[in-house]
Amino acid sequence: MPRLFAAFVIFVFGLLRPALAQEVAWVQVEAHPSLLTAQERASQFAGRLADVNGFALGGGWYGIALGPYTRPDAERVLRVYRLQGQIPQDSYVVDSGAFGQQFWPVGDNAQLTAPVPQTPLAQTDPASESTAASVLPPQPAAIPDETLAEARRGERALDADGRRALQVALKAAGFYASSIDGSFGRGTRAAMSDWQAARGHEPTGVLTTRQRQSLMDEYNAPLISVGMRAHTDRRAGITMQLPMGVVKFSHYESPFAHYDAADDLGVRVLLISQPGDQATLYGLYDIMQTLEIVPLEGPRSRDGNSFTLEGRGKGVVSYSEAKLTAGRIKGFTLIWPAGDEDRRSRVLAQMQASFEPTEGVLDPGAGADAPQNVDLISGLTVRKPKRSRSGFYIDASGLVLTTSEAVEGCSRITLDHDYPAQVAALDAAHGLALLRPEQALAPMTVARLRSGEPRLQSEVAVSGYSYGGLLGAPTLTFGTVADLKGLAGEPELTRLALAPLPGDAGGPVFDTAGGVVGLLLPPMNDSQRLPEDVSFAADTGVIRAMLSAAGLEIGTEMPASTPLPPDDLSKLALGMTVLVGCWD
Repeated sequence: MPRLFAAFVIFVFGLLRPALAQEVAWVQVEAHPSLLTAQERASQFAGRLADVNGFALGGGWYGIALGPYTRPDAERVLRVYRLQGQIPQDSYVVDSGAFGQQFWPVGDNAQLTAPVPQTPLAQTDPASESTAASVLPPQPAAIPDETLAEARRGERALDADGRRALQVALKAAGFYASSIDGSFGRGTRAAMSDWQAARGHEPTGVLTTRQRQSLMDEYNAPLISVGMRAHTDRRAGITMQLPMGVVKFSHYESPFAHYDAADDLGVRVLLISQPGDQATLYGLYDIMQTLEIVPLEGPRSRDGNSFTLEGRGKGVVSYSEAKLTAGRIKGFTLIWPAGDEDRRSRVLAQMQASFEPTEGVLDPGAGADAPQNVDLISGLTVRKPKRSRSGFYIDASGLVLTTSEAVEGCSRITLDHDYPAQVAALDAAHGLALLRPEQALAPMTVARLRSGEPRLQSEVAVSGYSYGGLLGAPTLTFGTVADLKGLAGEPELTRLALAPLPGDAGGPVFDTAGGVVGLLLPPMNDSQRLPEDVSFAADTGVIRAMLSAAGLEIGTEMPASTPLPPDDLSKLALGMTVLVGCWD
């Protein structure tokens, strides 16, 4: 009977040999309890060897393996690389069952890849291979599940850091809300039980070795997926963990080291490094809020030696922090796509916890030879409104009159870039809007409306931000009064013979004595293209009626007076005209 059984085993083994020859195998070369160390070592191996991969092994360990190969090829790779000194002598062949989630290369899943043929290695000296074959170590078994008593023994073997790590992972998963103290009391046990139940395990309140591995793999998955690892930028004088799987160094342009997106995820990082004092820090705080990478919505804080900025909008979430220490300002900015908050918050927390300023600071002249552009600051795009128009002060508290077109579809309205405002009254039929600043302003000059109608062919000037604030001051555009009504006979309109630009709309129309005779309107009809020197203004009668309906008592109307010199008219316009910004 034993002889018959042996013959049967030999027969079955012969049938299975072709299948076993294609069994996927790997050469495991190292394992580390630190993910960052494992990532760094995987990068080093990849610099000189092919087929380098990294996987979670469980229990907080991370392995580096070569493959995938067929088992015969894996054994040849093991022997040759050990003889050449390319891999440690205690490397061994292992199958895929030993591996969890892949962390290197980021985004790959090598376990779904067919084995890599190793023809060149197969031609290596057979004598050398046979010498090495005798020292193959046994393959490790997959981590078995455990009884409750075994799970308790495994738990007791954890050190304090390991126990706290489990609490952190449970908290991140939403099962634990108490302190991270490494003490497994009632709250921790309840959290473990809830996690077990949610994952389909028996809710014993004590995690088995395999369950602890699964929990930690869940917790580390966001960091693994973006290649989080320690990085030192010596020129900036900063060491910290960065998501190097999704960003790559681009260039220096003081005060920033730019790390641009390395894939379609669109993550970006800036390292902030510059010499300076409190005034420099405060200036940086103000400048960064003008950049597109810092959307308008979000909390901001600043104290004597540091600041933080968070911005949300236009599909991104950005966070910046900087601190002044010993004459050096250092910090970072993380720009992340919206809708990926769990992963963003984990990466940000890791960056904050690992941030370490080192000696040195980025040269203020770094990037001085970069292409120049008025829309860029240190290589970063300045945030711009979707629409810029003009307006003018009509009372001493800072109320501003502008065109209704200026405020259509705006999520935020600003006056002169810096002062938020709200729509206080709207007369869409006549194209007028009244804006109230969120804080009281003290204008240099307020409009004085001219009594009566202007004279035909009299000279007028429109004051407006023709170029959207690019010049920093309003521009005067001169022309004449062409008619006291619109083309269809509208009595509330004044037709002007002048050629304004779109940014001028909403600006005051002055006569030569500085009296306001109207408000410039945008083009009346998009379907018609009138001659360039044909434009229209809402007359003072419409303006007075709109303000009266809003309950506003305006100042004394300006009587006729002698013409002002051009310089005086320009000063009057400068003190009265406002840049109105409409933001997404």
